[in-house]
Amino acid sequence: MKFTLLLALVVATIAKAEDIRLQEPKDLNGYFPFNPPSSLSEWDERREQVRRQILVSQGLWPMPTKTPLNPVIHGKVEGDGFTVERVYFESAPGFYVTGSLWKPKEIKGKVPGIMFAHGHWQDARLSLSTPEKTRAEIAAGGERFEKGGQSIFQSLCVQLARMGCIVWQWDMLSDSDSIQLSREVVHKFAKQRPEMNTTENWGLYSPQAESHLQSIMGLQTLNAVRGLDFMLSLPEVDPERTAITGASGGGTQTMLLAAIDDRIKLSFPCVMVSTAMQGGCTCENASLLRINTGNVEFAGLFAPKPQGMNTANDWTKEMAMKGFPDLQKLYTTYGKTDNVLLVRGEHFPHNYNAVTRSAFYTFVNKHFKLGFPSPVIETDYEPLNKEQLTVWDDKHPAPKAGDPEFERSLLKWLKEDADKQLREADPKVLREAVEVVIGRTYDKAGEVEWTLGDKQDRGDHLEMTGTLTNKTYGEELNVSWLYPKQWNGRVVIWLDDAGRSGIQSDEVKKLIASGAAVLGVDLLFQGDEPVKQTRVVANPREFAGYTHGYNHALFAQRTHDVLTLVSFLRNTNVGTHPSPKTVGIAAFGPQTGPTAVAALALAGDHVDRAALNTHGFRFGKVLDYRDPMFLPGGSKYLDLPGMLSLSDRQKRWVAGENEERKGQAIDWLMQ
Repeated sequence: MKFTLLLALVVATIAKAEDIRLQEPKDLNGYFPFNPPSSLSEWDERREQVRRQILVSQGLWPMPTKTPLNPVIHGKVEGDGFTVERVYFESAPGFYVTGSLWKPKEIKGKVPGIMFAHGHWQDARLSLSTPEKTRAEIAAGGERFEKGGQSIFQSLCVQLARMGCIVWQWDMLSDSDSIQLSREVVHKFAKQRPEMNTTENWGLYSPQAESHLQSIMGLQTLNAVRGLDFMLSLPEVDPERTAITGASGGGTQTMLLAAIDDRIKLSFPCVMVSTAMQGGCTCENASLLRINTGNVEFAGLFAPKPQGMNTANDWTKEMAMKGFPDLQKLYTTYGKTDNVLLVRGEHFPHNYNAVTRSAFYTFVNKHFKLGFPSPVIETDYEPLNKEQLTVWDDKHPAPKAGDPEFERSLLKWLKEDADKQLREADPKVLREAVEVVIGRTYDKAGEVEWTLGDKQDRGDHLEMTGTLTNKTYGEELNVSWLYPKQWNGRVVIWLDDAGRSGIQSDEVKKLIASGAAVLGVDLLFQGDEPVKQTRVVANPREFAGYTHGYNHALFAQRTHDVLTLVSFLRNTNVGTHPSPKTVGIAAFGPQTGPTAVAALALAGDHVDRAALNTHGFRFGKVLDYRDPMFLPGGSKYLDLPGMLSLSDRQKRWVAGENEERKGQAIDWLMQ
């Protein structure tokens, strides 16, 4: 009777779908729509999920210890209605952030504080445009003055200071006075560096750095957070009137800081918010960052606070039709429709010109109640030269430029700091991080259907083959079931490195003889032709973030498959039938054992018993980012032992971390 009821459980639909994961992986030039929520309660859950995904991807979950900034402010220059000083401070020990601090010449009481992030303009803070280029900009309507028009960066800072604001303008890594990491590493990285690809003292872009979620983008986001710390440490800055703006790569930095740091009260990312290209540089991409999300949703995380953005003749040119209406819907749901602004400028090239700057000044003037006539228009000024702005001089000597030993030591400090925090943290911190790293929880495992392919009578049991379709995610699994005719109500998911063919083993026969049903499966890219190297996007640069910033790693996808199997066994609704009394997992292969560990960490009480062999695997030992076992973030959260710590010790039998034998595991599963 029980056996007949189990067949009713699995013989259901005949529909079949093709696994969406067999398509080409998504890249930064894909389509990234934002689907606004139907209610604020729905959005609150989604907002926290995406915000946590950003923080994890940037290596900021938990936030690195905020060590003393040790700021140095020197070399004040007085201008017409403003002053500017040179600044450097340490965002982490020995890691210098450099920039210019602009202030009104006269400060009365608390004033707004504005952060200004530049994009991919080389030597942005220190350089001046040629007279010819400036006149061309004036002729095109992008600039107003032959003097002030020489620097879009100084122009914004001078005008805001004249309006009574303090402005912190800092250097992107490898730009202007930020010299500790070279431009070749920060922006032009193309090939893996064997000398940096080591299990100890590694460098950026290595599998080890990716496994610890250490990236150029993450370092820049850390610098932005510490820059806000610095700005708010200034006694004149009003913490209730803080803003951030920037264009291109600076727009990316603007979106991220505004999304993750509640201390920002107004945001104005320029020429970057788009459903199209998401940011092409290595400094704008990080593993895990944009999987199932994108820049428009990042901007949405700032709602309902005041936020402006613009379009240009670049990837943002369709924003008025694709993306911005959805942001408007979100702000309307909050009852704050007037708090979001789009400045149309498709006739302008990709820049932060005087027209857009005027829109920003006017937006700040309105929301910070500065009292100037609207719209606010720039006035001319005498631009400063490089010597007046550069941070380093004889009294303030520069650190060593492009030093690989500094690169290694910085990543080592970040690892040791994270390890210490995680060992002392609430287990919830670890669990929520692993949920992001794997990218799916049991509660979100999806709706699963079964399609019967073939059925054979094997005497004491039936063998059935077919397909499980995860309708929620468009994924498929080829499975084989072995059913004893005297079923005892137990099901064991048998994970094997060879796929479902692995159920033809003596250990499985022992389980069948005991009355347990066994489910074998081809996890993604297992089966007849198992992969030895994972796929990457077409981008020729050997940076994992270009692939894994938009696509789950194969290890994570196989973990999804296991969650699909568990969810199917626990939640299939086909007529009236009893659920299996117990669901177990057996996984003894070098690949499937660690996969089972990850699945157990997320499946919780939905798996009653598991026997597995980890083979002593550690994500931190993987030396190729195309290895099937590579997992961004896998090492960050105390590696495989961290995942093991999230499952119930009383429900699992583990070899590989000790000397127990496989035969004991089968006996234990049958208990």
